[in-house]
Amino acid sequence: MNRTLHSFVGACVESSVVNSPYSGELWQEMDALGEHYRQVLTTESLKTMSGIAATRRVYRACGKDPSRYRPAAEALIRRMLQGKKLYQIDTLVDLVNLASIRYGYSIGGFDADKFVGDTLILGIGREGEPYEGIGRGPINIQGLPVYRDAVGGVGTPTSDNERTKMDLSTTHLMVLINGYDGDEAQVRANAEFILELTRRYCQGTGGHYFIYR
Repeated sequence: MNRTLHSFVGACVESSVVNSPYSGELWQEMDALGEHYRQVLTTESLKTMSGIAATRRVYRACGKDPSRYRPAAEALIRRMLQGKKLYQIDTLVDLVNLASIRYGYSIGGFDADKFVGDTLILGIGREGEPYEGIGRGPINIQGLPVYRDAVGGVGTPTSDNERTKMDLSTTHLMVLINGYDGDEAQVRANAEFILELTRRYCQGTGGHYFIYR
């Protein structure tokens, strides 16, 4: 477990944004990426993508079955490979999903103004810890990596929490990238891609990120 987490590299991305219900150009990018993956990946080979493989190892080290509680990036790409359409929510949510799919990292997208307190701490979910996944209802996060604010869990690599989710009124975006493979160059590239997407599709301004371990 300790050896697995020693390779962790995270990124925190922030930007002021203007959300919208839908972006056709963003979905053109999403569809093109899905077509590419259908040509080069299968539902088995996608598990060897660096970010996905590392997240699955962390789940096992924490005692969680990654095939039952799939990391979000794996679940999204798997859905693409099965020929299913991804759920269209709004531009910010769709943007975060695209960034996750592109790099294979399970990333959390949040309305930063909904956090309680000024600190987020990464830990492991506890038995019986309350957690309401977005669109999933209560989920068992025992053994999952989880970010907590002053109230409780806000994000895991499987699902973010309803309490801090983005919506059309969100103006302060925060994205957390979980690089359990320790590849700082890829984590930075993912962060920069997110900022590029916010500028193109959400009038992003003041965007920045920092790396943490």
